[in-house]
Amino acid sequence: MAEHNELGKAGESAAVAHLKRNGYEILHTNWRQGHFELDIVAKTADELVIIEVKTRSKGSVTCPEDAVTNSKIRNIVSAADVYIKSFDIDLPARFDIISVIWKSPDFEIEHIEDAFYPPVNVLRR
Repeated sequence: MAEHNELGKAGESAAVAHLKRNGYEILHTNWRQGHFELDIVAKTADELVIIEVKTRSKGSVTCPEDAVTNSKIRNIVSAADVYIKSFDIDLPARFDIISVIWKSPDFEIEHIEDAFYPPVNVLRR
């Protein structure tokens, strides 16, 4: 497996551990259905939380969260719609980003709640 893929998996594991430490219930990681994918789906007492994880090494030119483009946001929102309908979930949803930076030997984690809102007319299948 390529080194960047291993770093991404380690970053997602660090993000899951961070969420659990902060009281989130993890429903799914790397959920897929067809071409739809969500990194982490979690739940608080009153919200469904869709989390996009972006991992980079220390010294990277760009911030991890900058990799969440408008196109990526549309894909995440469409996937969340499929997820919510598939599991018949009746909770408000929120979209977060977890930025993970590898600083040997640990990860620096920034959890950005309500990182983006679903754009209007995004749902396409």
